[in-house]
Amino acid sequence: MRQKKHTMLLAVSLFSSALFAQNIKTVTSKSGTVLGVNKDSGVKIIKVEGEKFKDLNQNGKLDPYEDWRLPVEERAKDLASKMSVEQIAGLMLYSQHQSIPAGEVGFGAGTYNEKPFSESGAEASAISDQQKKFLKEDDLRHVLLTAVKSPEVAAKWNNNVQAYLEGLGLGIPANNSSDPRNTATVTSEFNAGAGGTISLWPDGLAMGATFDPALVKQFWEMAAKEYRALGITTALSPQIDLGTEPRWYRIAYVFSESPELVKAMGKAYVEGFQTSGKDAEINDGWGYESVNAMVKHWPGGGPEEGGRDGHWAMGKFAVYPGDNFKDHIKPFTEGAFKLDGGTKKAAAVMPYYTISFDRDDIYNENVGNGFSKYIITELLRDKYGYDGVVCTDWLITTDEGETPGTFAGKPWGTEAMSVAERHYKVLMAGVDQFGGNNEKGPVLEAYQMGVEEFGEDFMRARFERSAVRLLKNIFRKDYSKILI
Repeated sequence: MRQKKHTMLLAVSLFSSALFAQNIKTVTSKSGTVLGVNKDSGVKIIKVEGEKFKDLNQNGKLDPYEDWRLPVEERAKDLASKMSVEQIAGLMLYSQHQSIPAGEVGFGAGTYNEKPFSESGAEASAISDQQKKFLKEDDLRHVLLTAVKSPEVAAKWNNNVQAYLEGLGLGIPANNSSDPRNTATVTSEFNAGAGGTISLWPDGLAMGATFDPALVKQFWEMAAKEYRALGITTALSPQIDLGTEPRWYRIAYVFSESPELVKAMGKAYVEGFQTSGKDAEINDGWGYESVNAMVKHWPGGGPEEGGRDGHWAMGKFAVYPGDNFKDHIKPFTEGAFKLDGGTKKAAAVMPYYTISFDRDDIYNENVGNGFSKYIITELLRDKYGYDGVVCTDWLITTDEGETPGTFAGKPWGTEAMSVAERHYKVLMAGVDQFGGNNEKGPVLEAYQMGVEEFGEDFMRARFERSAVRLLKNIFRKDYSKILI
């Protein structure tokens, strides 16, 4: 791998020069590579041929996954082979929404030393009790952030989390993510977290109305730098559904009803987020300015029956009137999966909650897309050759609400199954990650179901396939150097 000389600032933060704590030291390799290390983590520096590496698993030798000179694929496979089933189960989790500092009610609520934040005396950038639990006990490494007090607090919190994780287990860092933060309404949930201190742009249809993919690419090149300054390295976007159902409440966030326009806009969006500038590139377009793009919602969430949305049971079906299914997948297969830049394709994909009604002509199932082996394996993986991360939409394995209009779990088509059975069905469909699940228990139960049906070797290999995909999204941006 071609390497470049960079001064790696902790979390690649705009505020990092003010954030280096006394317990953080930096070391410089012969090549000029700078590593940040938490003095309290127990991690030592290994020297090989003048280069320096972090001994993340503290075994006294340089393992392939710790060697930042090696190709991404080799590092990811080595680390996946060293992980326990429990650690891989944790890697498969994607947290419920987290605000910084933690709120006192609702999703992401938290305490600090068993006290609400307002009574705790804790810094806003401190890690909550609940966050420490899912990071340490459940081995969770993918965190979804919503509101943050300020950009500086977000950067400090990210540094605190990476310092905390460096000394745990194999030293796998957190991959923090966000839904879109740059919409022009500064009080909306996600950009309100930056206090409005972030570039503000039109969203969805308004951006599409510019008919200018170059402008969209420029926007996301700028937004990628802002995300990295906040400690965010995965974007749960863009939304490249077609706006074919004007009654759908999420239509404001799509680019258009035109497959060709959405294809062009979505492609530009992903290129802008994932492709680092030449001075920041590590390899194949990935680098210190890159943010993983998770495109959504495969295979197109726009044609909601009656305009009702899949967040609720009353909107569980996508019906594709006019038999235009191929139009809805075009922005994925001909756009996000066929980039012009070195990153080649979107790093991750999110299936929508909906049941793609009567589209499965192999297994003849009507289940939510995240549960469907036909939608994920037969189409996405095999027919269209996508081998990146597939992550469920949030809470599809959770029980549904008491009425069709109750906002709760979204287990469409699998309502009669247990939570663990739903996790197993998701795994067997070919999905890698469970959105909105902080606990690895159900994933481990699903693993045992697979062992009983197919044997230990089969399930271990199944887990490692997902682990490699997930870890590649870490190593592409080289966390081993950028983060402590």
